[in-house]
Amino acid sequence: MTDLWSGLSQAFWLVVTADAELAEIALRSLHVTLTALVLGCAIAMPLAALLAVRRFRWRRTVIAVLNALMGLPPVVVGLVVYILLSRSGPFGVFGLLFTPTAMIIAQMVIIIPLIASIAHQSLRDLWQDYHDLLISMNVTQWQKIRTLLWDARRALLTAALAGFGRGIGEVGAIMIVGGNIDNATRVLTTAIALETGKGDFALALALGIVLIGLTIAVNLCIHWLGQTEREGRW
Repeated sequence: MTDLWSGLSQAFWLVVTADAELAEIALRSLHVTLTALVLGCAIAMPLAALLAVRRFRWRRTVIAVLNALMGLPPVVVGLVVYILLSRSGPFGVFGLLFTPTAMIIAQMVIIIPLIASIAHQSLRDLWQDYHDLLISMNVTQWQKIRTLLWDARRALLTAALAGFGRGIGEVGAIMIVGGNIDNATRVLTTAIALETGKGDFALALALGIVLIGLTIAVNLCIHWLGQTEREGRW
């Protein structure tokens, strides 16, 4: 119990004093996850809207695959991305392995199916209300997609938030493609795993506190944006 309280007090001190190493790792985590989130949303949300408004032969199969990929094991994603980016892989010439870019790619592969599946459920319901109106107006496919995405923006924030939570807490795939290199690819989750293995529980706890704090802060920001928009309508 004494060791626990000692670790907690040291962790609290590291957070309060904004330890340089702690701040660097936290900022890198935010950079990687937010970049993956923005790029992932740019792909997943239009795809979800397209699946809602367009009817084609393999539509149900695509939706089923997206739903299945929500539970894709991150270590498998890491392995596949590693093979693709390795020197013997098709994209090895770019030298992306063990860089933040590789970590962003891995996180995108993980969160895109999740965001697309959650967004599709909201957009599908909204399309049922808008179908007759938009068809009667004879708008283009892109205009339908744009209208759905705009009017469902509050619901899509929830999908983005789910993607952020999945990405910021990822460790397996990130460890494989990033290598957990100090001052280069070390992020909060991989650093927690490393420091716990080394027995440095104070730093591991401090990293954990920061990770939880970032997650809560983003959740509060999303909630505030939703509330602000709702109030703005009245």
